[in-house]
Amino acid sequence: MKALTYHGTRDVRVETVPDPVIHDADDILLRVTATAICGSDLHLYRGKIPELHDGDILGHEFMGVVEDIGPDVTNVRVGDRVVIPFVIACGDCFHCQLSEFSACETTNTGQGASLNRKGMRPPAALFGYSHLYGGIAGGQAEFVRVPKANVGPLVVPEGLADEQVLFLSDILPTGYQAVLDAKVTKGSTVAIFGAGPVGLMAAACCRMLGAERIFMVDRYPYRLDFAQATYGVIPINFEEIDDPADFIVSQTKGRGVDASIDAVGFEAKGSKADTLMTGLKLETSSGAAIRQCIAATRRAGTVSIPGVYSGFIHAFMLGDAFDKALTFKMGQTDVQRYMPELLTRINAGDLRPDVIISHRMALTDAAKGYAIFDEKDEADACRKVVLTP
Repeated sequence: MKALTYHGTRDVRVETVPDPVIHDADDILLRVTATAICGSDLHLYRGKIPELHDGDILGHEFMGVVEDIGPDVTNVRVGDRVVIPFVIACGDCFHCQLSEFSACETTNTGQGASLNRKGMRPPAALFGYSHLYGGIAGGQAEFVRVPKANVGPLVVPEGLADEQVLFLSDILPTGYQAVLDAKVTKGSTVAIFGAGPVGLMAAACCRMLGAERIFMVDRYPYRLDFAQATYGVIPINFEEIDDPADFIVSQTKGRGVDASIDAVGFEAKGSKADTLMTGLKLETSSGAAIRQCIAATRRAGTVSIPGVYSGFIHAFMLGDAFDKALTFKMGQTDVQRYMPELLTRINAGDLRPDVIISHRMALTDAAKGYAIFDEKDEADACRKVVLTP
């Protein structure tokens, strides 16, 4: 089969690789009908995530048709069209019983990314990511083996196109969990840092839940223009406004927003000092976005962090967070928990996640898709790339 494989920093290739096979009794084999390039795939593409091996198959946002099932599979049948959550969860362990699927204790053979583990079990395995998260072959391919198929694959009803539901695999539940973690309700004021796919899904969910004002911070005019036109956000270009948090506070009666959402993560662009600290290993993740979130949020407000972080950051401003009595919520998404509810919302017309798609390409052109998404050229105006095998 054809699959997108990793061979080093900014070196991905569509190659012929062996077809996957059923390995465990609760596996399914999926024929992929649509897959996407995620913002977190760019962390891999740029060589920022350790424990990627030459030839690893990437991709964790995908869906397709069930081609074969193991003998213990009861949740789906051959021929079903399903969306696959990027988190692989067993459904039976301590955390899965609490619907904390991203913390599943049994699926990850890697060690996770925590530096100070104290022997604690790693979090759930993820499709198409680092061997820290299991090294499971991903979905930017013609076929995928899906483990733990009784926990996760969601059958798509007739009448919905692939593009309408594809993002149930990751970015829509990720944006939704971030908004729920931020305690967004009718009348809320919110600041979203990052107008990439997760930030846009967070904006869509804020609107759905009745947020009154949404500030969105980014450096790319084409992304901010789209967010303003589609979700009615107040755009803030930090290449033009040096201190977005200061501007946000000035626009909220000197209080700040009810909640800030960091949809950027550890590759956030900051000052020259931020870049220097990262280069000197004084911090392993850029702290630019999280420091802005702390500054922009009102006293007793919430900072929600769906953006990926690793290691440590300099100047976390813990004293400011304490003084302001802030609540922090963060972590990988419990995708399985939210997929059914969000499917209902899509079916009812409350959410249209597919509107963010800017580029549609064949799987054979996936390497070009990565390059376009990574470059963020104004002429290309690339928001989201969907690939079809």
